Amino acid sequence: MDTFILYGIAVILFVISLLKDRNKTWVALKKGLKALEGIMPQFLTVLVLVAVVLAVFNTETVSKLIGKGSGFLGVLAASAVGAVTLIPGFVAFPAAAQLLKNGAGVMQMAAFVSSLMMVGIVTLPMEMKYFGKRASLTRNGLAFAFSFLVAVFVGWVVAL
Repeated sequence: MDTFILYGIAVILFVISLLKDRNKTWVALKKGLKALEGIMPQFLTVLVLVAVVLAVFNTETVSKLIGKGSGFLGVLAASAVGAVTLIPGFVAFPAAAQLLKNGAGVMQMAAFVSSLMMVGIVTLPMEMKYFGKRASLTRNGLAFAFSFLVAVFVGWVVAL
């Protein structure tokens, strides 16, 4: 139901924008579609990867590897995967939501998403080029450690 409300609000605001300035609205719409075109390949790739993972691994396997009962090793695995994965947040959050629906643990997904957003193993060489080796390694190390704090905090909040 919330989705329909949000779509309704978007349509109403679009019509208001059209009435106010038709040219600006069409320019903005074209820019938005161009941005969507740029985002879509990444989004579809991650959705396909998540779909394949969920097809290959059943709910029990997902729960066993990164579920609530996987404990610290599951949090470590999820955080490590997040650290080496290079996907944008708008793709990571739906992927994490789907994994949660299929048995992943809340703490594990918090570690995954936080390390995904803050740690950049793939981009580390470029970061070292601009910020230096010591600063880059320190930042990434602290961000990786912080992902565990995020997981513990999220686990605590959810348990309340």
